[in-house]
Amino acid sequence: MSDEINEKGAAQVKEGKTAPKDWNLQDVLPKNPEPWYKQRHLLLLNLAMVVPALSSTTNGYDGSMLNGLQSMNQWQDYFGHPTGTRLGSLGNGTIFGQILALPIVPWLCDHTGRRFPIFLGSALLVIGAILQAAAQNYGMFLASRMIIGFGGLIAVEPSPLLISELAYPTHRAVITAYYNNLWYLGAILAAWVTYGTYFMGPSNSWSWRIPSLLQGFMPLLQVLFVYLLPESPRYLILKGRHDEARKVLVKHHAGGDESSPLVEFEMKEITLQIEESQNSSGTGYGEFLKTKGNRHRLFLIIVVPAMMQISGNGLISYYLHLILDSIGYTSAPAQLRINGGLMVYSFGISVILASFVEIAGRRRLFLISTVGMMCSFIIWTILSAINEQRAFKDTSLGAGVITMIFIFNLFYNMGLNGPPWLYVCEILPTHLRAKGVNIMQLSATCVLIFNGYANPVAMEAISWKYYIVYCCVLAVEIVLVYFFFPETKGRSLEEVAFIFDGDKAFGENHSTEAIATKEIEA
Repeated sequence: MSDEINEKGAAQVKEGKTAPKDWNLQDVLPKNPEPWYKQRHLLLLNLAMVVPALSSTTNGYDGSMLNGLQSMNQWQDYFGHPTGTRLGSLGNGTIFGQILALPIVPWLCDHTGRRFPIFLGSALLVIGAILQAAAQNYGMFLASRMIIGFGGLIAVEPSPLLISELAYPTHRAVITAYYNNLWYLGAILAAWVTYGTYFMGPSNSWSWRIPSLLQGFMPLLQVLFVYLLPESPRYLILKGRHDEARKVLVKHHAGGDESSPLVEFEMKEITLQIEESQNSSGTGYGEFLKTKGNRHRLFLIIVVPAMMQISGNGLISYYLHLILDSIGYTSAPAQLRINGGLMVYSFGISVILASFVEIAGRRRLFLISTVGMMCSFIIWTILSAINEQRAFKDTSLGAGVITMIFIFNLFYNMGLNGPPWLYVCEILPTHLRAKGVNIMQLSATCVLIFNGYANPVAMEAISWKYYIVYCCVLAVEIVLVYFFFPETKGRSLEEVAFIFDGDKAFGENHSTEAIATKEIEA
């Protein structure tokens, strides 16, 4: 983009021209040759994003910790070797708590902002972790996990909202995609903590109490530091607090430059989109059924989280020890090492792959991911079947299954780890974003309940044959992505509305011209 065009775009914004046809983000971006990490305000802003992202880290810690505990003889002996629905209840303990939190979270996000729910949920998580570590019986352990689930959901829902609504415009896509990748950071910590504490002694309950207590560490950091972040400028504008929103944008996006064209551009674009959305619709859940665009959004925010949980990854996340048992890897230290190695591997590739969301696009990543998962799952199923027929005597077949698990995780992380939270947050308008994310969580919760009870029972009953179900599910997912997932890359958080709302995105008089302008610029 030439300097002449940049100066013209900046002048148009300063003159107060508010028609979308006159706007172009590239025209008003500061012409600073220094990379973002050498600009103090952007470096501090991006580092601050770690605080809300720790909600994802806590989730990852929980899944990996429960995997590790199930491989511990100390934990198994203490709680009477739970199996079937009894084991499923522990896996679903956090889900029960999340169900109780579902009606509360969107109200908190819409009426108190994005930061307070993170603070409240994290405080409850700390309490739950303490009770979990102090559990004296099965019932107390289950109750503590319900508290963890309740607080966890309250902290999780506003976290990606704050990231996507506060991030610098050109960093938003990648940073939001990184959010769910930090799930693996928590998983790595839990995997190797449980591996280390396993060797504390065959009857030492601290071998599982220490990992349980450490689950409260990341939430404690959020309690201490979340109020060092500013409130979401989009939430502030939604509440009519324009001056506060402008101060946030000036400080964190413009480095203190009060006359920044970028700030003027963002203020006008966000305000116009929110006002138009509020004029054309309300803010209740019923709005998702009133227009074709909102019905499409509703379909996606139900399907995307379901895909995140029902693509076979639930087996690895919570019941890896059952998979390893089924292929003859029954040694607790061996299982713990495999779990720890898988988490380190997944974290590395997920961070790398999330960096390509703007280059490859969301839809393409979803497609490659689902096709790759289905192919690796088919091979995984075949190798497991042959391995069982040969009474687990052929170690190469077991190694082949483990290889397929790693390859499956590669494709899962490509499309169903980082991109989903980014995709859901950007397809929702600001005034419906909190409720939309709540619907996303409800969809995920329903699938997690299924996973929690069906997976351990089915794995014990039919072993590898259960994998065929997931092969079929993945085939359906490929079809859904191909026909119903639109591409959203290259647009601001507000401009994505054009894909779903067409001429009504910014009002009847502007949107057609805006779309034409975007096409010419592309």
